[in-house]
Amino acid sequence: MNPARRREIYRRLRAANPEPRSELAFRTPYELLVAVVLSAQATDRSVNLATAKLFASANTPQAMLALGEPRLREAIRTIGLYRTKAKNVIALSRLLLERHGGEVPARREDLESLPGVGRKTASVVLNVAFGEPAIAVDTHIFRVANRTGMAPGKNPLEVERKLLRFTPEEFRAHAHHWLILHGRYVCVARKPRCPDCPIRDLCDFRPKTRAYNAIFPRDP
Repeated sequence: MNPARRREIYRRLRAANPEPRSELAFRTPYELLVAVVLSAQATDRSVNLATAKLFASANTPQAMLALGEPRLREAIRTIGLYRTKAKNVIALSRLLLERHGGEVPARREDLESLPGVGRKTASVVLNVAFGEPAIAVDTHIFRVANRTGMAPGKNPLEVERKLLRFTPEEFRAHAHHWLILHGRYVCVARKPRCPDCPIRDLCDFRPKTRAYNAIFPRDP
């Protein structure tokens, strides 16, 4: 995909949603970190339902440790992998107090050293909480990057590196959210909504839906 087409894709996504936001509910970097850890293999909606009550009583590392792992498990048991996640949240809360004065660090290396925090989680926190132009490649962004031809790659890290290299600077701050929301609601996995897609004429995805092909039979 050439730079002009890639720029136009971002321009249209920005026009449709100038100020995209995370769909996870949070008020502080710590709440965001916990919510993202809980969101692995779970929907944002299910996480928000659980954290609405959880954060009312435990929204700091100190309060989370006081809550304890057994009660945390009960609070998040509706979320997949809740036992492992509860263990990680307690452990990372303890390390935040021991190593960072109870604050969420703004360095990738520090974030990735926390239990349950991998590259994707760290990228979300860096982008959303600290405004860094990081792109967390989840299944939605991976799909959009490959389908459209914006940044094809065989694995998330390859896609991430290409997106960071190819995304024009003016779009980097919000690229993560534009791409993930597009993949979540338009370029969905099983039945992509090509007729409703604002970038359909710029997309390299050949097997578009029947409805799209009927409307745009000669689309290049």
